Amino acid sequence: QVQLVESGGGLVQAGGSLRLSCAASGRTFSIYAMGWFRQAPGKEREFVAEISWRGSSTFYADSVKGRFTISRDNAKNTVNLQMNSLKPEDTAVYYCAARRFGATGREYDYDYWGQGTQVTVSS
Repeated sequence: QVQLVESGGGLVQAGGSLRLSCAASGRTFSIYAMGWFRQAPGKEREFVAEISWRGSSTFYADSVKGRFTISRDNAKNTVNLQMNSLKPEDTAVYYCAARRFGATGREYDYDYWGQGTQVTVSS
């Protein structure tokens, strides 16, 4: 099992920045990649970004490219999501997730999920 704990959410004005962190513990050696998803009120959960656990591959949803950056600190078993130029439409609960197999962004391939952290962007 892998446990994921997010932190760093909050309230920010449009154009501002926030940094989310996800700490992984447990059987982290089994992780292939870690990602971030988000779910806005009344909408389905959507893929945001992913980073490979051992390599350097990163992937982003078109809606966040150029504004969000995902990074990894293996020494701390942590994945971060730096969010810049935030927009009101970025308001959502952000979830950290990890997968052992499967494809980038395919929600059902992610085996482990954090509890979520709220990000609210005011206009």
